[in-house]
Amino acid sequence: MNADLMARVNALYPVFAHLPRSLTAPVFDHETAHLQVPGGQVLFTEGAPCRGFPLVLSGAVRVARGSQGGRSLELYRVTPGEMCVISTTCLFGQAPLSAEGACIEPTELVLLSSAGFDMLCKEEPFRRHAFGTLADRIAQLMALVEAVAFQRLDQRLAAALLGHGPLVQATHQALADEVGTVREIVTRLLARFEAAGHVRVGRGRIDLLAPAALRQLADGRLGDPGH
Repeated sequence: MNADLMARVNALYPVFAHLPRSLTAPVFDHETAHLQVPGGQVLFTEGAPCRGFPLVLSGAVRVARGSQGGRSLELYRVTPGEMCVISTTCLFGQAPLSAEGACIEPTELVLLSSAGFDMLCKEEPFRRHAFGTLADRIAQLMALVEAVAFQRLDQRLAAALLGHGPLVQATHQALADEVGTVREIVTRLLARFEAAGHVRVGRGRIDLLAPAALRQLADGRLGDPGH
């Protein structure tokens, strides 16, 4: 790997700077691939063997679980400097992938082979970092499980809208995937939000008119706007 690319990796993933160069140099020279992936392309599929450990340098990867009915639930996104917990657990356990990963925009990444991952795991700083990331992601996934199990869909949609800023440029299908439902339900809920004065729905855009009310709804402090 050339020096400029290695410097970018070290800047985003400082853990590698704490590992001996006698280890990282051969790993990154012989056990990695530098990839430029277009938006929309699937990186890995549920049930497939793990091809390696992705280190995202730019862009973002959406990790989701699908159902037999064609629905999709977003688990998390991997952005620059973050690690993919699905890839980590599969490599640790030598198990098939339990979710699908797709680039939501043009994404640059370094893919570390399973052999390279094993070599790095022999070093305590990398193991500590990997397990720390696992702990953080598991806490996030537990919060997601709680939301899916106990929150109404209107609460989850309100939270998702707030996560996109005051102007949401996302399709109804993309929002449905994010909250784990179907497009028709998102469209109906957005119509309710609009009737209540919380949002204005336009072609390819949703303007948040009352973010404070949406925050109250997301937190369960505001009743269903449809009633």
